[in-house]
Amino acid sequence: MNEYLFLMHGDSLMAEDGSLWDAYLGKLHQLGVFAGGSSMGAGLCVRKAGAAAALTPVVGFLRVRAENLAAAQQLLSGNPAFEAGATVEIRELLRDE
Repeated sequence: MNEYLFLMHGDSLMAEDGSLWDAYLGKLHQLGVFAGGSSMGAGLCVRKAGAAAALTPVVGFLRVRAENLAAAQQLLSGNPAFEAGATVEIRELLRDE
């Protein structure tokens, strides 16, 4: 099983209904694919020399297990950020072998 991060961007207004997140996270737990996550606060991008890239509005992340990228994408169904129209970036976590 591979691991993926869902990086949820703050580019859409989401309802502040915690029960939506409870239901979605419950589903991920029931499927046995939840591996962690958190809301995220303010931050900054830094670079030793030159201008750093602009900070993207990432407001939270989830770590999930899935067979492949397509299977990870299917796990977005019911994600409150995704359902509200926010961008969700999916990134595979590469393993050191």
